[in-house]
Amino acid sequence: MPHLIVVTVLWAFSFSLIGQYLAGKVDSDFAVLMRVAIAAAVFVPFTVWRGLPRRLVGGFWLAGALQFGVTYLCLYRSFNVLTVPEVLLFTVLTPIYVTLIDDALEGRFNRRALLAAAVAVGGGTIIRFHRLEGSYLLGFLLLQLANATFAAGQILCRHLLARHRTEVPLHRFFGHFFLGALVLALPSFVLFGDWAKLPQTPVQWGVLAWMGLFATALGMYWWVLGSTRVDAGTLAVMNELHVPAGLVVNLLIWNRDADLPRLAAGGAVILASLLINRWGRQPGALGLSR
Repeated sequence: MPHLIVVTVLWAFSFSLIGQYLAGKVDSDFAVLMRVAIAAAVFVPFTVWRGLPRRLVGGFWLAGALQFGVTYLCLYRSFNVLTVPEVLLFTVLTPIYVTLIDDALEGRFNRRALLAAAVAVGGGTIIRFHRLEGSYLLGFLLLQLANATFAAGQILCRHLLARHRTEVPLHRFFGHFFLGALVLALPSFVLFGDWAKLPQTPVQWGVLAWMGLFATALGMYWWVLGSTRVDAGTLAVMNELHVPAGLVVNLLIWNRDADLPRLAAGGAVILASLLINRWGRQPGALGLSR
């Protein structure tokens, strides 16, 4: 759980930084490529290329392509048609995707986990719901694809680590995850990138460097590591905490207006969803701690 909480805070900053410094100013494909390339540069030097189960390596390439290829290419494009609050609103459905995909891979239907995820979504909606105006359908569809692939990537990593045990520590093969992401991010920039919208200021380059190193490299590593130490229901709920966290960041740093009663009410509902998920759980079902 501590790993997931720390990453939630890191990613809460990401939404604000993207909206404030990158959206509409820096080409979205280039921004994704830089984040993935920096993260790959962190882990590839430690990467083991032999002696790992082929399905584990191939699965991590696929998870990276989904979670940082498809997800972030869609996420950055959504900022071109949506505001930061709208992006936060449309990402509230991620916990539902997490529970449904986990159940599909396990061949079961976990009602308690789905209920907890639904309650968490309700909390996120309480916080972020507002009247939508203008053309937001494209942004909504982009974010639902991003939500689904982000959920699929993290659940896939979680299941791979549970089913393909290895003595090799995670950081020695996590580079495969970001290489998989590069398979999509690099061609996407080459084909669709706008060379006229590369970063122009030190601040923009600094934001990309910070997000590549902390939010992407370390953040994704800690998130995957944390996902193996909790059950799927808790993981689903943790996917919702970015909503109140993102709003708190907007309030504290950018001094944006926030409806504090709604923030408190929605936050309380999300915390309640954690209790719902833990209630009645069988001993030893905490996760896949190694």
